[in-house]
Amino acid sequence: MRNENLKLRMKRFALDVIEAVHSLPKTRTADVLGKQLLRCGTSVGANYRAACRARSTADFISKMTIVEEETDEAIYWMELLVESGVIKQSDIDDLVKEAHELVAITIASIKTARGSSR
Repeated sequence: MRNENLKLRMKRFALDVIEAVHSLPKTRTADVLGKQLLRCGTSVGANYRAACRARSTADFISKMTIVEEETDEAIYWMELLVESGVIKQSDIDDLVKEAHELVAITIASIKTARGSSR
């Protein structure tokens, strides 16, 4: 049941990313950074779903590493949006916080899987 809750949480993250990108100003910089955020932010949940169907522990770890990388990349693009002045930090505080929490959960899952595969 826990992975179903996490699946829903990651889907919610993707929907929140879509909403955030949709609300960006219509500028070239916002468009480029927004597309990057959209790509990685929406792939988090898809890659987690793939990890849930992994055929082995090694496969699970590999797929979860992708989840970690994509979530961290989303944080990077959000930082660039703020630091370039496209949006205010307060506009995406909750989204950044959620991304950091998802990274932490993903890392913990990877560590647990590595421990159980030994």
